This record gives sequence, C-alpha cells and structure tokens, in this order.
Amino acid sequence: MHDLPSETPAPELFTWEFATDPYPAYAWLREHAPVRRTTLPSGVEAWLVTRYVDAKRALADPRLSKNPSHHAEHAHGKSKTGIPGERGAELMTHLLNIDPPDHTRLRRLVSQAFTPRRVAEFAPRVQELTDGLIDAFAAKGEADLIHDFAFPLPIYAICDLLGVPREDQDDFRDWAGMMIRHGGGPRGGVGRSVKKMRRYLAELIHRKRDDLGDDLISGLIRASDHGEHLTENEAAAMAFILLFAGFETTVNLVGNGVYALLRHPEQRARLQRSLDAGETGLLATGIEELLRYDGPVELATWRYATEPVQLGGQSVAAGDPVLVVLAAADRDPERFDDPDRLDLSRGDNKHLGYGHGIHYCLGAPLARLEGQAAIGTLLTRLPDLRLAVDPSDLRWRGGLIMRGLRTLPVQFTAVRD
Repeated sequence: MHDLPSETPAPELFTWEFATDPYPAYAWLREHAPVRRTTLPSGVEAWLVTRYVDAKRALADPRLSKNPSHHAEHAHGKSKTGIPGERGAELMTHLLNIDPPDHTRLRRLVSQAFTPRRVAEFAPRVQELTDGLIDAFAAKGEADLIHDFAFPLPIYAICDLLGVPREDQDDFRDWAGMMIRHGGGPRGGVGRSVKKMRRYLAELIHRKRDDLGDDLISGLIRASDHGEHLTENEAAAMAFILLFAGFETTVNLVGNGVYALLRHPEQRARLQRSLDAGETGLLATGIEELLRYDGPVELATWRYATEPVQLGGQSVAAGDPVLVVLAAADRDPERFDDPDRLDLSRGDNKHLGYGHGIHYCLGAPLARLEGQAAIGTLLTRLPDLRLAVDPSDLRWRGGLIMRGLRTLPVQFTAVRD
C-alpha cells in the first residue's frame, strides 16, 4: 500500500460534507492512494479505484466479476452490497450481477429495445412527457425540479418502454420513490417496495403472454418462446434492473446537470443562446460534459476479484470487492485538461459516466435523449430559471453508488396560457 505523507492526512470519506463535494477528497486519493482499501459505511471493506487509466482497465477486466458469489466475506457482508431489497425479492439475476455467458445472452435479448432506431422512435413520447410535466408547474413560478420534473420523467418513460399500462404507472412512481430515498423512508420500506414491484412484474409478464405488444417485456417473452430460455425470474429481474438503472441515473443527470448550469451562469447563457438559435450541437456536447463534471453515477457497481489482481500498483486478493470511482476518474487531470472546469463545448470527452467494457450502460442512448429533452426544454421554456435557496441549503441523497440531490427548489417567471 502507498505510504501516505504525514503532512497531507487522508480525507474523511462518506460524511455529509463529503457527499456535498467529494471532489477534493477524490483529488487527494488520485494523487496519494489511487487504489486504496477502505472500510465503507456498511462495514464492508473494498478497494477504491480513482485514476482514469486504472478505472478504465478495471471496468474491462474479466477477472473482476460482477457475481456477488465471488465476495470473500460472509453472507451477512454480501447482503450489504448491491441494490437494497433485491435479494429478498429474488431479483439478483440481472445484468449488473452476472458475467458471461449469461450476461451476453441476457444483454443480447434486451439490447433490441435500445437501438438508435428504437430510441429515436421514442423521442416524441419523451418530449410529450417533458412538456406535460413542465405544463403542470409553469404557471406557479416555482417548483422542486427533482420531485416535479427530474423524478417522474424517466419513471414514466421507462414504464412506457417496458409496457407498464398507464393506469399502473403511478404505483411504479411510488415504489421507485421509496427505493431512491436511501434510508429516508419508513424502516423496511425499500424491501417492501421492491417486493411489490417484483410481484407486479411477474403478474404483468403472465398477462402479456396472452396479449403481446411492441414493448420490451413482450419482446423478452417472444425471445424466451423462441428458445432463448429466459426464466420468469430472469425476465422479472431484467425488467426490475431496467427500471431501477433507467430512472435513477436520469433523475440525477437532470438534477445535477441543471444545478451545475445554475452554478455556472456563463455556460448556461452559452447554451441558451445556442438553443434560441435553433442549434443542437452545444446541447449534445453539453450533456456529455455534465455527465463528466458531476455525473449521476459516482461509483460503478460492485466487482469482485476472482483471482489475485495487480491494480494501480496494489495487490488485490481473490474475493476482494473493487469499486471504481467514476466521479474521480472523470476529474483526472492526466486525462482531461482543466478537469474541474465546466466546459459545455469540451471536445475530447471520453468520460466513464456510463461505464466501459461489456457492462457499458445499455440505456445510455435513452438517458442522453431524456437529458437533452429535459434540460433543453427547461431552458427554452423557463429562461430565467434560478435557484430558490442558497446552495448550502441543498442536501445530497445518501447511498454509495448514485450521486443526486434530494431537492432542487427553483423560481422563474410564471408562464400562463
């Protein structure tokens, strides 16, 4: 392990102060201990990887398995990794927890829903949802952009994509809201919500067998019926992870992105001028820069060494958990010029915000579409959008993997028909 210079003590991780702005601590880790064994708030020990070159290598290393069965700790320790509630609801068999060849098979089945053509066809629906949500608060002159906008937009979008009937989508909104509170709700609420979602998805799969449509769940059923051998648990787990991964990342992309623009008025003004001129290029590069600068996924999901691995000069033992800190890698000055500066026109921007390798985020094209629609439409329709509170009053949600605001209160000139 690296010797830590006594004149620069290691920063304290996972405090509320750290959650508000983790980037100085990550800068220290990149410089002094780029691969460091750390005790997490759950009590589980894991290696944190913070430099870009090490992070990219780790994300693509087949010796770092996604399967929690490779975790060296006892079962009680394993339960502290992964998505809360998934184990009790028999939802472990999903893309974030498996390796090839099962991962290859399941990813091939679901990738049909996220082709550029399918995502482009979905764009009008995303725009319709975006406008409808803004319509609901535009006349009030104020809103909480997390609760009123960033949260419901991807929930309704992914429900449409999966084939959840419109009359059931508010239930999903309630269950998903409990899942992202990360301890802010009633005791046991996350587990109950996940089990309700699991039961509903199983019932929906049964119903759709008799009434197949053009949605993703129908596609999974067709593939299974054509010999792909997709079990009911796999289908339910697949729908669950697409819902979970497909909404919270976009909630945070929109929330963190709007917040960053409000804190950087010169960049926000550039983008608004570009949008007013009917251009889309700066919006597209801007979304990539917002993903790099303060992205929705702070740490990549868990990996476990299946054999001894050398990583960034450290010896990682078989069974050790490895957490790649995407937020740290994407601010690495060895890879990005002036990485702490927000530059919406940044060109060479191969960030790791959606991962790398075979586990690269399948829903990235949809998330980009939602981010562009949400942020572009907000700035166009509410051009004088401004924070309604001091930034020091904002709070970030707890949780290890995701990075997002609890609330984002804003004010603007009320728009009436």
